[in-house]
Amino acid sequence: MQHLNLFKMPSNFRGKNIFIVQLWRFVHAVFFKLSPQFFYSWRRFILRLFGAKIGKKVIIRPSVTIPFPWKIRIGDYSWIGDEVVLYSLDEISIGSNTVISQRSYLCAASHDYTKTDFPIYGKKIEISDECWLATDVFIAPGVTVGKQCVIGARSSVFKNMPKGWVCYGNPAKPIKKRLE
Repeated sequence: MQHLNLFKMPSNFRGKNIFIVQLWRFVHAVFFKLSPQFFYSWRRFILRLFGAKIGKKVIIRPSVTIPFPWKIRIGDYSWIGDEVVLYSLDEISIGSNTVISQRSYLCAASHDYTKTDFPIYGKKIEISDECWLATDVFIAPGVTVGKQCVIGARSSVFKNMPKGWVCYGNPAKPIKKRLE
């Protein structure tokens, strides 16, 4: 049923040539991850050098993992917490004034398990303005989280979440309006 010897990486899936990808991995490991906690402008600078679109005063912790920064967009004044993974095999867009809390995982790719060659595919993730993803939230490929939405701790989001709602669970569901 599943034969990984048939798997083929789609051409240009990483978005850059292998030299740039490996250079990023080195820079990420040495200059990004080892930078002091308060060097936010340094990490913004490094990400921008590699093509990320990073807004004003964005806070990104050094323990954040980003495989392909050229597929990342983060709006002004947003915070990306400790040990967050932005698994950017496709685009990940994070709005302004948005918080992605520690250990959250935004996964912009998956595999088609119904096919023998187990092909990989990417789907854009969009987290809108003024959202809060609490600790340890999982966001699946192709998901959009609406403006001012709160996703509760340890929630798994497999479908789009509506604007202005508090959502949580596994799978996450809208529970109540954020402001009533």
